[in-house]
Formats: sequence, structure tokens, C-alpha cells
Amino acid sequence: MTILYEDNHIIIVNKSSSEIVQGDKTGDTPLSDMVKAYIKQKYNKPGEVFLGVVHRLDRPVSGVVVFAKTSKALTRLNEMFRLHAVKKIYWAIVKQQPALPSAELVHYLTRNEKSNKSMAYDKPVKDAKESILSYDLIAQSTNFFLLRVSLKTGRHHQIRCQLAKIKSPIKGDLKYGYARSNPNGGISLHARSISFIHPVSKEQIDVVAPVPDDSLWRFFEEQVG
Repeated sequence: MTILYEDNHIIIVNKSSSEIVQGDKTGDTPLSDMVKAYIKQKYNKPGEVFLGVVHRLDRPVSGVVVFAKTSKALTRLNEMFRLHAVKKIYWAIVKQQPALPSAELVHYLTRNEKSNKSMAYDKPVKDAKESILSYDLIAQSTNFFLLRVSLKTGRHHQIRCQLAKIKSPIKGDLKYGYARSNPNGGISLHARSISFIHPVSKEQIDVVAPVPDDSLWRFFEEQVG
């Protein structure tokens, strides 16, 4: 577990693509429990440690995750996320170059709970939610392209689904049409950075998560800086 930022009210960690943020039916130890154990040991806290889950990343996705260490921070962060007052930037590696080097994508997403998959439509359909993101092509290698993605809405599998819709599925994402899995079982989507006003101190917080330990990711990180 790599800690990117910590104070009395919040802790920000760099999640690996194998970790789950909260417990699920797999029974695997979630990142939230790891953070609780770290806090308990570091500060020698008796009893149950409070930790609020502010937002989540899909299991195969890596990058920035924010947790609240106090109820005050949790309440305020929840409201900030609801009001889109938190800026998150993602990096996505794709093999198929998008038709445009930058664009805003607007689709209407429906979610299939049984298959745990979303579908994107160009026009509104029943039970669909409007989903908006913008992307920029910021680097390329011999065979792949790096996209910088900013979400304007937060839907289930939104980046994965919308990039697949424009025929640029994320590397390793079998669920959304990529041909082969990545060796580590994750997908090449990384929550690169997060920026927000601290919910208690009101200071500007800007945190960047180093990319996964992978030659292609390192190449792109060196290219972009």
C-alpha cells in the first residue's frame, strides 16, 4: 500500500489493479481494511478505527483513492463529490487511436446488474443516464496511445464503456471488447490525479499517483512527465 497524502482528516493511497476498495463477495481483504490496520498500528489506536469510503475504483483499475479518517471529513467530502467539486484525471492506454485527438463524449448508459456491465447509447433510452467525459490524446508509442480523461459525470464503468463505444477499448479490458487480458489481470486505466479543497483546513490538495510498475506505463509517464 502506497500512501500519497495523510493528515488528521484524510488519507490518500495509490491502489493497485488487484485490490478492491471495499469488501465484496470474493471475500478478499479490501483496501479499506488495509488502511484501517495501518492507522491502528501507526497511531496505536484502541478499538475500532473509523474510516469512511468516499469513492471507489473498479477492481482492475489502479490509482488515487481518498478515504476519510473523521466523520466531519467524510460528510464534507461526500458533498464535494456530489457537487463535482473534486477534479479527477485518469490515464487510459488504448490500441485503437480515436478518430479525434480530443473530444467530449456524450452517451446514455444503462447498467446490467447481472453481467456487471454498462451499455452506451447515442440517444436516450429507458433507464439510461446521461454520461459525459472529455479526453485528450497526450502521448503514443509504437503500438499504443495514451489518453487523458476527465469525467463530468460518474457512472458505472463510464470510461471503460464510453471508450469502447468509440471503438477504443482500454488495453486489457476483455469485458468491453479488448482482445487480450493484461498479464496482471488488470486493465490499463489509472486514476492519475485528484485535486480538491481540503474539507477541514480549506487548503488546496493536489495529489498525483505514480503509474503501475510496468514498462509501457513507465514509457508514457516519461513521455508526459
